[in-house]
Amino acid sequence: MKFTLKDYQEEAVREVLVNLKKASRRWREDGDKHAFSLTATTGAGKTVMAAAVFEALFHGDDNYDIEPDPGAVVIWFSDDPSLNEQSRFRLLEASDRLSISDLVVVQSTFQREVLEPGKVYFLNTQKLSKSSLLVRGHDPDDEGIEKDGQIRLMPDSRSFTIWDTIQNTIDDPALTLYLVLDEAHRGMRAATGAGEKTTIVKRLINGSGPVPGIPVVWGISATVERFNAAMTDMTGRATLPNVVVDSAKVQASGLLKDTIILDVPKEAGQFDTVLVRRGTDKLKEISSAWEAYGQQQDDAGTVLPLMVLQVPNAPDHNDIGRALDTIFTQWPDLPEDAVAHVFGEHSTQNFGRHTVPYISPERVQESTWVRILIAKDAISTGWDCPRAEVMVSFRPARDKTHITQLLGRMVRTPLARRIPGNERLNSVDCLLPFFDEASVKDVAKALMSGGDGGDDLPGRRVLINPVELKPNPSIPEPVWDKLLSLPSQSLPKRHARPVKRLTSLAHELAVDGLLEDAGKAAHAEMHKVLDGARARYKAEIETARKSVLTVEGKSLKADLKGGGMSFDDFLEEADYAVIEDAYRRAGRAISPDLATSYSDYLARSEGDTDDMEAALIDAHVTIGALGLVPGIRETLEAEAEKLANQWLTRFRVDIKNLSDERQDVYRQIREMSANPMDVDLARPTSWMQPTTIREANGSETPLPSFERHMLCDEYGMFPEDFNSWEGEVVKSELARAGAVAWYRNPSRASQDSLGIIYEDGGEPRIVRPDFVFFVQQDDGTVVADIVDPHGIQFGDAMPKLKGLAQYAARFGDQYRRIEAVAKIGDKFRVLDLKEAATRASVSTATTIKALYESADAFDYLP
Repeated sequence: MKFTLKDYQEEAVREVLVNLKKASRRWREDGDKHAFSLTATTGAGKTVMAAAVFEALFHGDDNYDIEPDPGAVVIWFSDDPSLNEQSRFRLLEASDRLSISDLVVVQSTFQREVLEPGKVYFLNTQKLSKSSLLVRGHDPDDEGIEKDGQIRLMPDSRSFTIWDTIQNTIDDPALTLYLVLDEAHRGMRAATGAGEKTTIVKRLINGSGPVPGIPVVWGISATVERFNAAMTDMTGRATLPNVVVDSAKVQASGLLKDTIILDVPKEAGQFDTVLVRRGTDKLKEISSAWEAYGQQQDDAGTVLPLMVLQVPNAPDHNDIGRALDTIFTQWPDLPEDAVAHVFGEHSTQNFGRHTVPYISPERVQESTWVRILIAKDAISTGWDCPRAEVMVSFRPARDKTHITQLLGRMVRTPLARRIPGNERLNSVDCLLPFFDEASVKDVAKALMSGGDGGDDLPGRRVLINPVELKPNPSIPEPVWDKLLSLPSQSLPKRHARPVKRLTSLAHELAVDGLLEDAGKAAHAEMHKVLDGARARYKAEIETARKSVLTVEGKSLKADLKGGGMSFDDFLEEADYAVIEDAYRRAGRAISPDLATSYSDYLARSEGDTDDMEAALIDAHVTIGALGLVPGIRETLEAEAEKLANQWLTRFRVDIKNLSDERQDVYRQIREMSANPMDVDLARPTSWMQPTTIREANGSETPLPSFERHMLCDEYGMFPEDFNSWEGEVVKSELARAGAVAWYRNPSRASQDSLGIIYEDGGEPRIVRPDFVFFVQQDDGTVVADIVDPHGIQFGDAMPKLKGLAQYAARFGDQYRRIEAVAKIGDKFRVLDLKEAATRASVSTATTIKALYESADAFDYLP
């Protein structure tokens, strides 16, 4: 893969491969057919995951412990040829093992008796419709068949219809045909055509006439419900567990923007020109912000954002022309040829005085000359353009579905990562001239689930008419220094591979010139570990070597006369293939790269240098034996984890001096650990915050504002919608002597949010305490206080409190106070988690209310 998969992507790929392997085996052994889906929210990278699956399916993958399937053939099916083309492009973009020739677009001239293994064939609904040349001759009612039905006269001298090819592929015992339904819920709609009783996709799934159903069906869809609905009419097919990607992990990964900003008029009226002007200003501002960020990062390839003008399906071209006039008046420096459209007409269009060319949707992202894109709703089908950062929609309120579908395609982060501390660059703007604050609520609600109708995405915010907050100029620099020194934590990786993590770290350190020959150094250290393990487990390894060098079996003897049977054991000397199989299996355990370098090391240091081939075979036997001794892998992984952490600590300051892009690479490597890791906080530079709350009667009430926050509006204030007692805590803390600043810790998984590990039901999770307060002491030093209003009504309140107590035990010396506050009845009660006795009580407590009512707690007073 050209990309490093996110943790949730790797997990999903592993589960998909387990299902495919199981379905393939059951088809070959018993003729059973199976179906399952991969479901993930828009922007999760489903095609990237598919690329990793195809690489493993066709070529094998040691990371997933899977051998290649030499008979694997894939049909990738959707209802839109442009969607297929974009999916094909993404597969090529993501994979370094799939070539253009492996990804075959089935055209009308396609003709094969059997589909070729190791390839993905792209088909769409239109290619299987009755009017398509690919299927003519298959239908017994077709005019090309003689009356007696014995001879089929195929168009263009074709020998096989596509249905014949599919049938032949399914019938071939050496092949396994897999059907991938892209956007599975869409493909199930009925195809047009007289007398056609079933949809084309259902014919692929269930079979029709002599053509059997495709053995393995893998649906890719946005929600489980959609795929399940699509599968309701399937026959003779079992289902495997659906692979469902956790939306919270997708949002936390940084692949999706955290904030969607909706601008709507505060009253009814005609405001389209006003909001087009405002949208143009937003495009100018975000363009300048990206340019400044690129200069800060010394990155010439800065993001060039574009604005989408979404128009009705039957637009007035003169209205579009007037909108373009407004844009060019507001931004005179915008080039006249910076506009394109993606209308279904596929031809140049005239909008007022403007002549605008057509551009194919999949080319928009790479065509940086496009800064204004005019679209209807068709662009939302499978399209995404991460640099589309502003949208002005001329759709009326009744068309909210078209708006959410298109905007849902604009939420990918342009650099495939979160910009640390800059919410402005982690957001997308949508301006809705024909909505008001009442009608926009449904749009906001839909966008919270990614526009797919599933559960809300934890960490995503949809804000209506917010303000941008910048660093408070009145906050002294020592306060910022203290904030950035506070230790934060990251979640451990479920399927950690410490040796791979170490070698990845070594590669990056070498790339950045921080450690010369880091890869060689890492492998040399691991060679020492394996040498030590060979001495420690000498007897076990010798036994394991014998096992590698011999093949055990049983011979069955049958007495045909007497009817008796007996089994005799036998031993045979292993051949080269058996030794290599043991070596490859060991390589999966200790990492293929390390197995290669260690075998070379053994051959040169312990083997006969006059016969390197024999020396390498002997080294492979040794490594195969190492893989059979369980304690060796644990020892190796522990030492690899230790060395990687040492290097991350040693080069911590050097890494912080690198660009954000490079720092993000090291952040991902740090988070590849099986253990919670300490991470640095990023300095926040821009937040987006709402300023009003809408009451039930439709009136607006300004949110309460607080002074001395680390980020503020132009008046030095921080608007926030606290519950009543959270606001009381803030007021009480700011009234304390020496209080100079406070920080509303973001609840989202951003790098400027302080995270603390806790366990709930054995699963590691992150809690983000609400507030950090800063006090300047008499000697001028700045100290930090965590004061966390702790709601006791939630089921995870106790696990979170225990996690906060464990954090206090480890990092208490970094703070003056770490306190959890709860409202018990009419009183505020507090637990001082810097006190060892209090932490001991928390660790053994089972009821949180009783804990706050006990002698370990005391009344909270300002």
